[in-house]
This record gives sequence, C-alpha cells and structure tokens, in this order.
Amino acid sequence: MKKLLVLVVFSLMFSTIGYSQDKIDTTYSNEAEKPFPRTFSHIGITVPDIDEAVKFYTEVLGFYVIMEPTVIKEENKTAIGQMCIDVFGTGWETFNIAHLSTGDKIGVELFEFPVSKDLKPTFEPFKTGLFHFAVQDPDIEGLVAKIVAAGGKQRMPIREYYPGEKPYRMCYVEDPFGNVFEVYSHSYELNYSAGAYK
Repeated sequence: MKKLLVLVVFSLMFSTIGYSQDKIDTTYSNEAEKPFPRTFSHIGITVPDIDEAVKFYTEVLGFYVIMEPTVIKEENKTAIGQMCIDVFGTGWETFNIAHLSTGDKIGVELFEFPVSKDLKPTFEPFKTGLFHFAVQDPDIEGLVAKIVAAGGKQRMPIREYYPGEKPYRMCYVEDPFGNVFEVYSHSYELNYSAGAYK
C-alpha cells in the first residue's frame, strides 16, 4: 500500500508540473558516459618551516591535524618512497610533510623541502597554473585581522561583490610564508550562481 501511495504521489507531482518524457534530456543514453562533478580531495602547499605552518593553519584557520609533521626519506623500498621519487625525481634526500583538514573535510598537505627556506613564492596570477586557493568565514574582518596578527599580509581592502545589495565580501591575503589565498564571507555558489545576481 505504501509503495502504491508513493507511486501515485510521484505521478501527480510530475503531471502537475508539466513533465513529460519528451521534455526529459536524453543526451546521454548511457548513464556511465554522463559527466558529473568530482569532489575536491586536497591541496598541497610548500612552506619554509613546517612546524610554523602547522601552527598558523591550525591556530588561525582552525584546520585539524590529521598527521603531525613527518620526515620522508628518499628510498625506493616502500610505496611512499617510490611515489615521492616518481613525483620529485631524485636528489632531494628528505623532506617534511604534514596532513591537515578543513572543516568540510578538504585535505591540506604541507611540504617542507631542504631548499624551501631559500625559495620564496612569487605572485604570478597571469602565469598559467594555480595561483591561489580560498577559505570561507562569515567574520571575514576578524579572520583577516588574525592572519595579519600572525605574520600574514592583507593584500587589498575587503571588498563587497554587490555593494548595498548583498553582504558577499572577499579579500586576498597571504600566509606568513608568502602563499596567496583568498577569504570569502559566503559560499562560492552563492557568489556566482545565477540566483546571486537577482
């Protein structure tokens, strides 16, 4: 009886709002071929001092520590050693790594290589490739102030996307090591979806 009632309700819903088989998009006849949005797993950030970076990202941004700073050695006898040789080549000998997580389960992988202390990041937004990531905090003013107090940098004034209309705000900042990122007051889809402009 319950199954029949559910079928009747769905039938009424679709007939009421005017859905019919000829209006359904059948572009993808095979569901396996249909693309779908993948979830974001993690980002990797190189820093000159991994202990200071863990402190900043946990105490200022509130990220969780999943794995404390750990030394990785250049060797090909373990899976992780071989993977690192595949990625970094040879000659790096050792590096430090730590794993953190954001509040929405996105991983933040911190790296400290022996040469990291002498190689400073450069802000090159016009160069092809990744140049920033973003975090979200409804108290954007408070977070930017904490970033600056912890040795980071505010790169611009906090700006409104829709002055006088909507409370969506943003600001570019740097961590204490020169890595550029952005702070949003509201979620990405609220800022850029069609509904955000109405």
